Amino acid sequence: MTAEPVNIFEYEEIAKERLSQGNYDFIAGAATDEITLRRTRAAFDSIMIRPRMMVDVSNRDLSTTVLGQKIALPIMLDPAGNHGAAHLEGELASARAAGAMDTIMVLSSHASRTLEEVAQAATGPIWFQQYFFKDRGLTLEMASRAEEAGYSALCLTLDAKIKPKRERNIRNNYVGSVSPNYAHLDLATHTWKFAADAPAGPSDIRDQATTWPDLDWLAANTRLPLVVKGIMVGEDGKRSAEHGAKGIIVSNHGARYLDTTLATIEVLPEVVAEVGGQAEVYMDGGIRRGTDVFKALALGARAVLIGRPLFWGLAVDGENGVRSVLEMLRDELEGTMGMCGRPTIDSIDAEVISGVSPLQAMFS
Repeated sequence: MTAEPVNIFEYEEIAKERLSQGNYDFIAGAATDEITLRRTRAAFDSIMIRPRMMVDVSNRDLSTTVLGQKIALPIMLDPAGNHGAAHLEGELASARAAGAMDTIMVLSSHASRTLEEVAQAATGPIWFQQYFFKDRGLTLEMASRAEEAGYSALCLTLDAKIKPKRERNIRNNYVGSVSPNYAHLDLATHTWKFAADAPAGPSDIRDQATTWPDLDWLAANTRLPLVVKGIMVGEDGKRSAEHGAKGIIVSNHGARYLDTTLATIEVLPEVVAEVGGQAEVYMDGGIRRGTDVFKALALGARAVLIGRPLFWGLAVDGENGVRSVLEMLRDELEGTMGMCGRPTIDSIDAEVISGVSPLQAMFS
């Protein structure tokens, strides 16, 4: 493709041409048979929109708040590792793009730049993502570094304790780089059980023994609000809020750790219902259109996050590419809101979507 991309799918096509096979497959791929990856698109496509007329939509406002921070649109950047695989400026470009769009970037601890470097480059609010490590001192050290650098929230990934099997990476013998955020550690003896797949070193120092009291412990030992990522069951969402989480990201890690799970959009209503307003609920996974964002908001998400699309934007045009991806989603969301008589984010509700065709009732 040589024409200017007009949607995110076209951004991916161009990015695929520019990235190495190994990097493209690492970004685009998922666990084992990639059933959940395919299911996610089908799940979004199965939700139909019910447009409403004769509502004043002359002034549409896409702004919302997350953890008390106002952002211009309900779309944030996911904590995806190693943006440097797509562009030399990596997370520096992504942070600037998020700031230009007045939204939040969540920086992965597996970033290609240090958290301090990214904080200095950021022109808007940023959150930091990390794990529970076997070494509790390291867990607190990472959180303290983020707090001192000016991050406004700490995102704990809960669904990456166990080694995934990503067959694209195995075939490519793909081994990624270790983030400079871990440069001060001796990781020579810390690897996954399989040589292929990345990142190698830091993965083995994650704690597989964590339980809910560990969330209480971290909440008591950092001043940053905690956001947990990887929730796919309502009860886990409820317990996260009870143990100190202020935000919950409904996520299956882009289907990258466990295959044949439900799509995140399918479990979102259950988590929202169980949390019952005790914490804010966000969602990632499969967002490719403004209508996808609209559907997630209608089902109770306060905001969504995007992962793979930011890599497509980076690969095509760096900071400008990420910004363009966010602009596409914003513009499509704004148009959908107008057609559905929902001029504000808070006005989007489940009344404007349907998962069942009326014809089914007629012919059943």
